[in-house]
Amino acid sequence: MTIYTQPNLTGGIDNAILDVVTEVPSLTPLLLLFVFLVVFIGGMVRQKRRLGTADVPMWATIASISTIMISLPLTLTTGLIQLEVLAIVVVITIFSGLWLFLSRNRNEI
Repeated sequence: MTIYTQPNLTGGIDNAILDVVTEVPSLTPLLLLFVFLVVFIGGMVRQKRRLGTADVPMWATIASISTIMISLPLTLTTGLIQLEVLAIVVVITIFSGLWLFLSRNRNEI
């Protein structure tokens, strides 16, 4: 009994990725979380180093938009991303956009 069966690489990279996602269903959500955190934390740290302060709502919005831009092409191949994960990404994007909109004063751009 094997713990993990290697994917068949002769069928193409799409089939190999689908086999991996079938064996490890948490791969796609963790990949999207990794992208979100890299953009969010990396942008905030870089802005804090340059300006002395970080704009958290702006970086949350930028990170969520970059995550949705990666998750939308994953929907083209059936089985790569679950509908629940895509719904969570869309909701986080909407809430971070609202947070950015509501955190700005009337005079700010």
